[in-house]
Amino acid sequence: MIRRIFFVAALGAAACAHAAETPPAMDSRATPVPPGGPAPAFAPDPVNSFPYDYQRQLDIYGAKHLNPTAHPLLELGRELYGPGQFQPGFDLLGAKNLVSPQLLFYGDLRTVTAWNDNGAVQKGLVAAKLNLDLDLKLTSTERIHYFFTPLDRNGDVTRSEFSGTHPLIRRSVFDLTPDALFFEGDLGRLAAGFTGRDNGRDLPFTAGLIPLLFQNGVWLQDAFDGFAFTIPARNSPDLQITNMDVTFFAGFDQVTTPALRGDHQGDVFGVTTFIEANHGYWELGYGYINGTGASRDLSYHNVAAAFTRRYFDRVSNSVRIIGNFGQNPAPGKSRTADGVLLLVENSLVSSSPSVLVPYLNGWIGFHRPQSLARAAGAGGVLLNTGIVFETDGITGFPKLDDTGHNTYGAALGLEYLFDLHQQIVIEVAALNTFGNPVERTAPAAEYGVGVRWQRPFTNAWILRADAIAAVREQQADLLGFRVELRRKF
Repeated sequence: MIRRIFFVAALGAAACAHAAETPPAMDSRATPVPPGGPAPAFAPDPVNSFPYDYQRQLDIYGAKHLNPTAHPLLELGRELYGPGQFQPGFDLLGAKNLVSPQLLFYGDLRTVTAWNDNGAVQKGLVAAKLNLDLDLKLTSTERIHYFFTPLDRNGDVTRSEFSGTHPLIRRSVFDLTPDALFFEGDLGRLAAGFTGRDNGRDLPFTAGLIPLLFQNGVWLQDAFDGFAFTIPARNSPDLQITNMDVTFFAGFDQVTTPALRGDHQGDVFGVTTFIEANHGYWELGYGYINGTGASRDLSYHNVAAAFTRRYFDRVSNSVRIIGNFGQNPAPGKSRTADGVLLLVENSLVSSSPSVLVPYLNGWIGFHRPQSLARAAGAGGVLLNTGIVFETDGITGFPKLDDTGHNTYGAALGLEYLFDLHQQIVIEVAALNTFGNPVERTAPAAEYGVGVRWQRPFTNAWILRADAIAAVREQQADLLGFRVELRRKF
């Protein structure tokens, strides 16, 4: 027994000696620091003063404090921002999926004053858009959500036009039709509650009038009647995939795309995935638009792929491609989705990366590329390319052509966030045309400059101002100014 102990001890000593001779692997950019220098590794413990000083204890941790928050209009059940521990739920769906009801009613009111010259029409107006969310949370994973905009209907907003081509137009709109109304939950948690056994599986799903946004809203941004479910948090050491989600979805009504002849004339079926690999992340998607009714001859396939990563610790880059194919319209009818769009987005990692962001985004579109589905108020497929391609969905703020149909161009801009309490964006952009004029919206080149500034004054009030000026060949020029006051509640 004693010999065995000495033998094991000798092996351990040999292993330690070998480890001491072999230096640990270290990044070439790292520098070892000798013990005790150049500064002490540990500072003295803070010395409390007596009697107890509450403020001094906070100062040890940077004088942290609670930030004021905007509370919802209505809070029933569990509070949204409450101190202390949550109270335990009750057993209605099973002991492993406790019910903790919470009803929240919240949203924001956007009031905009604008003067817009869209070339053919000039308009000065004040308009309002009210976004309201009613959220009933049942458990930690199940809820029912209702979103509506009562002051607008199908792009027709509550407004007063006080100048322009058609002045003195007043319009009041009231509409409770839901823009989104869905149930979402997790089959894994529901099964655990019903059976009383942990299953270690997650399968989130949703059904109803569901809003979906994939690939930053470039490939899909729409709400339609249907369902979706996700297989989350997969990985593959062999393929060096650290995380992967796969989502399947289908929609059977209110599918919006310019490729169809109406919002009630198509179904959509698709699958999309998010993959973390190759020191970046991939976004891949396939969808099929099944035309119905008057659009039954406009069915087509849609594919999208994107890769995003940072290079040389200096440039954040995204490359995205969207392609449409397989559309076969009736004789004498034109194709509406038969193109390819290549988007490249770049931002420079500056010396102040959190507040100073220079960016350069560009694209080239062949024929008539389309997003898989796109809500009317979501803007065009070039929405994220630059602020001069954005409209506001309220006043009809001017913008450059955002379709990407037989055009190419770029947007160069600079975003500055000061001390993270306000934002300013300055941007110049240009596009040119090529190919068949019948297949595009812009007849010729367009050049624009845009400026945006916004600042929150409290935790609930935000002030924003925008301006755009654009020169368009073969069309009237554009000019727009807007000021928006937003109240969150």
